[in-house]
Amino acid sequence: MSKRHSAKYKIDRRVGENIWGRPKSPVNKRPFPPGQHGQNRRGKLSDYGTQLRAKQKLKGYYGNITEKQFRSTYKTADRMRGDTSENLIGLLESRLDAVVYRTKFVPTVFAARQFVNHGHVTVNGKRVNIPSYRCKPGDMIEVREKSRTMALVLEALESAEREIPEYLDLDPKVMKVTYVRVPSFDEVPYPVVMEPNLTVEFYSR
Repeated sequence: MSKRHSAKYKIDRRVGENIWGRPKSPVNKRPFPPGQHGQNRRGKLSDYGTQLRAKQKLKGYYGNITEKQFRSTYKTADRMRGDTSENLIGLLESRLDAVVYRTKFVPTVFAARQFVNHGHVTVNGKRVNIPSYRCKPGDMIEVREKSRTMALVLEALESAEREIPEYLDLDPKVMKVTYVRVPSFDEVPYPVVMEPNLTVEFYSR
């Protein structure tokens, strides 16, 4: 498991924002980078620095995605027709772990990756344990019956912390969700401002 799981709030501190909108984030009280000189390091960023920060924030939001995986996702988005930044968001939101997180089956995107890895989820009736699995419109994602009574799942579904977006159609009684469509950037409920266009600029330099 990536070390990032145990230090996820360092991402918040590094970018200076509560990127998951969680009430326990240390950024709520300490909106500056970690370290002895953190409070003195907020200077004006160069164009490159601004693009890098936007890329780090977007990549960090989706949890344990490696730089290689993220760059590969960008390259796929760049080869697709249409706006590359919109394509990038669509690909990221189509990840199975992202769908599981958006549907509130788990409390965090890090937990979503682990939940999928441990085989608690099926897609169209077949167990899938690959977090990066790309869901397609019409796919039905379901929590396996024996996993539905897990405290983690029940607490997450009852939480009022997040809303389920309209591109997902949830049946909470059987913990099944239909991935209705690939969302546009405007439909994705990010708690903070994301700038995928700057991420595209970063990689296209």
